[in-house]
Amino acid sequence: MRWTRTLQTVDVHCAGEIGRVVTAGVLNIPGATMADKLVHLNTVDDSIRRLLCSEPRGTPAGSVCLLVPATVPEADVGFLVLQPDQAHAMSGSNAMCAVTALLETGMQPMQEPETIVTLDTAAGLVRAVATCAGGKVTKVTLDMPPAFVAQLGATVETPEWGTITFDLCFGGVFYALVDADQVGLIITPENARTLAMNGVALRAIIAEATEAKHPLIPALDGLAYVMFRSAEPDGAIRTCTTLRPGRADRSPCGTGSNSNMAVRHAKGLSKPGDTVTSRSIIGGEFTTSFVSETKVGPYTAVQNRVSGQCWIYGISQIGLDPTDPFPLGFTLSDTWGG
Repeated sequence: MRWTRTLQTVDVHCAGEIGRVVTAGVLNIPGATMADKLVHLNTVDDSIRRLLCSEPRGTPAGSVCLLVPATVPEADVGFLVLQPDQAHAMSGSNAMCAVTALLETGMQPMQEPETIVTLDTAAGLVRAVATCAGGKVTKVTLDMPPAFVAQLGATVETPEWGTITFDLCFGGVFYALVDADQVGLIITPENARTLAMNGVALRAIIAEATEAKHPLIPALDGLAYVMFRSAEPDGAIRTCTTLRPGRADRSPCGTGSNSNMAVRHAKGLSKPGDTVTSRSIIGGEFTTSFVSETKVGPYTAVQNRVSGQCWIYGISQIGLDPTDPFPLGFTLSDTWGG
């Protein structure tokens, strides 16, 4: 056996959402800042993303968490998220996966009852407080990037659903938050495929009609996802973030929950000190705590903490044979959608 590339991953899930954490085989990504590294992955060389996220080594489900040296002394490690469509600046569930892998494998020393790990992300520093007991991480609480509403109650015309109202928000990446009843669906497992495809189609329409620009960091521009939402009888928010090429997030979605709290604040529904439960399509839960108000450029923003739990389920070694005909992987519509 001869491999020209060898990588090791710790395979983790956060409330059901897969986050494979690369722990060996990638020394660094070019760029002076994490935003620069994100741009490099998306515009210069995306071979590592395609290698890991496409078939035959990857699947549409889940993400790959790339750990690299931090670019600022305040951080412990740099963090980037690789998905089938592109590299992304931030993900709450994947950040929780990364912290869990770092501590439970001993890459960072674990201290009980709490260990602090600071992630250097393209969206800014993310401080993670891991609650630890018996050598296990039982909860990860993230100080999320400031979240703000760029457009509240915006509308777009669609051929299938008529006028759709959405809130354009930033919670680490840009989201369009859409009430699920506007597409005639409820957020249940049996509707996952239809929700996913509708969300991807709707994202394309909104992205073409609406600019999503971060006022301070151009690398964060662009609409990433549509997140469907609905109110639960107990006050929780049921969520379904839809990801290209066409799947539903299994977790309650950390950056989406961060965005949703900004919307609630903008509508006068939440204030500092409040907590909201986000519940996923399969029933997993995150808790979002509204800490304080802040500013991001011209926008009123909110500083939140999002908490959840992860579980390691495997360790993988991935290699690239020099004769492999698919060094950058492939996708087929039977599995990946249109």
